[in-house]
Amino acid sequence: MALRKKILLGYGVAFALMAVVFAWAVVNLVALGKASDAILQENYRSILAAENMIDALERQDSAVLITIFSDKDQGAAQFRENEVAFLQWLARAKDNITIEGEVELVQSIESDYADYLTMYSGLTESSGDGPSSASPGARYRETAYPLFAKVREACGRLRTLNEDTMYAASARAGEVATRATWSTVGVAAVTFLIALVFNLVLSARIVRPLRHLMEASRQVAGGDYAVKVPVESADEVGLLADEFNQMATKLQQYHQMNVGKIIAEKQKGEAILASIDDGLVVLDAELRITDLNPAARRMLGVDLAAHRSRSCTDILPDPRICEIIQKTAESGVPPEVDEEERIISLTIGGKPRYFLFSVTAIRSADGEHVGIVLLLRDVTRLKEVERLKSEFIMAASHELRNPLTGMAMSIDLLSERTAEKLEPRDRELLQAAHEEMQRLTALVEDLLDLSKIEAGRIEMEFESVAPELLFERAAAVFESQLKERSVQLEAEALEGLPDVRADPNKITWVLTNLISNSLRYVPGGGHIWVSGRHMGRHVHLSVRDDGPGIPLEYQNKIFQKFVQVKGRDTAGTGLGLAICKEIVRAHGGTIWVESTPGRGSIFTFTLPVVGQEA
Repeated sequence: MALRKKILLGYGVAFALMAVVFAWAVVNLVALGKASDAILQENYRSILAAENMIDALERQDSAVLITIFSDKDQGAAQFRENEVAFLQWLARAKDNITIEGEVELVQSIESDYADYLTMYSGLTESSGDGPSSASPGARYRETAYPLFAKVREACGRLRTLNEDTMYAASARAGEVATRATWSTVGVAAVTFLIALVFNLVLSARIVRPLRHLMEASRQVAGGDYAVKVPVESADEVGLLADEFNQMATKLQQYHQMNVGKIIAEKQKGEAILASIDDGLVVLDAELRITDLNPAARRMLGVDLAAHRSRSCTDILPDPRICEIIQKTAESGVPPEVDEEERIISLTIGGKPRYFLFSVTAIRSADGEHVGIVLLLRDVTRLKEVERLKSEFIMAASHELRNPLTGMAMSIDLLSERTAEKLEPRDRELLQAAHEEMQRLTALVEDLLDLSKIEAGRIEMEFESVAPELLFERAAAVFESQLKERSVQLEAEALEGLPDVRADPNKITWVLTNLISNSLRYVPGGGHIWVSGRHMGRHVHLSVRDDGPGIPLEYQNKIFQKFVQVKGRDTAGTGLGLAICKEIVRAHGGTIWVESTPGRGSIFTFTLPVVGQEA
């Protein structure tokens, strides 16, 4: 017999027995449904009507209080709205009178509610602006509340009457349900025993070959491709066993053919990783070390065998890297970190070396996060070149200061002595030389200041200072320029901010530079706002303007040295924002820009609150 016929035979017997149980259950459910429907039709609708009448009446009572004590129009609107609801539910209660005593209660509610409406009409007519002998509270207690309580009490009696009747009907329905339950259980138990015996015999004949298939599948999963399943019948299960045997044979052939290729690809990958000069550290989703290429082992001074399955903090000396790896593992996306903060120092062979690190999440084909890759790139030579460049700029700027000062004095003296003797064209040339000399001197001073800050040679005189005072000192510098350009400089939300730990002169210079940049590009009649906000352990100070904004391609590099927006007329050196960034960093803060072209810019930097420095 085919497997399909065996299954259909088993299901046919089971379905026949289930039909007997189903028919008996339907008979009992019909009887129970009639009892339940009687409860719903005779009592539940009246209970629902009484509940909603009480609710509408209580809302009308609130409307009376609003009318007397607050807003007459609002109270009247609320009263009339709930009057309609009350009358609707009263009509439903009148239409569902089914028990003794319910007629008298409904008539009593209708009569008392009519008196309540009459009272409200009189109350609204006498609650105008004219004099009254009684206070609003007294009028409410004497006229409104007694009628309200009387109607609500009658509605409550109506609900109680129907609830008692419903409970009695429910008890009768319970008896019907009990009889139906036990009779159904008896019939079901007999049919279950018959079906159980029949299906045990049938299932044993079907399951035995399937068990052989399950056991063979486990052996194949374990790598034993030589397994064979005995074919005991000619039905579908027998055909499945034959197909399984053929599949196992093909898997064995495929496995033997591809093992060599897999080993070759693995060796090729290991050779590529070994030839990379950058260090690679592979971690799993639990931040345990799973692999290190030779370059990483040399950089970190560890052995893969000794540190496999160890945690991130066991081999990485800088805790910042482990924090970034942890955040990447949690979100699947590495956090944004400035390039300068992604440089760490490691001692190799007794000498410090610098490495630029980056973190990348590893995802499976279905997008699941399975690990992290840490890349360590040796940038010691670049750091040394940068150090030499900074020292050269500092030395060159220092050496250029004296001759530039002498040349500037010479040009000023020449201008004073020969101003009246020179031709207009010659005076213009001399004035141009004077302006260019001032620009060159400012460039040298900015370069010298920036080099000192980067080298850590500039002294910071930290003290407790109010953000509002910093704004006042910066605003005083621009009084004449603001009047000349008809630009308004305003302070927002600076009062009440906590004091910050800062060097007042340096931070005033930062504010002055940011305001000067805004003033340079804001059109006449424009606005500049300086605002503050306390967030956690820092105060955020922002300089906002309604100028032309900064193009998107410049926003991520505007704080680099000598970066200026092309196409704009500016007399700056391109070092102001770079100096601002270094000063803010020296205070333990950060600075950034938010700008939409055509809608202005917002420069924001942070300062630590006094007593909450990191």
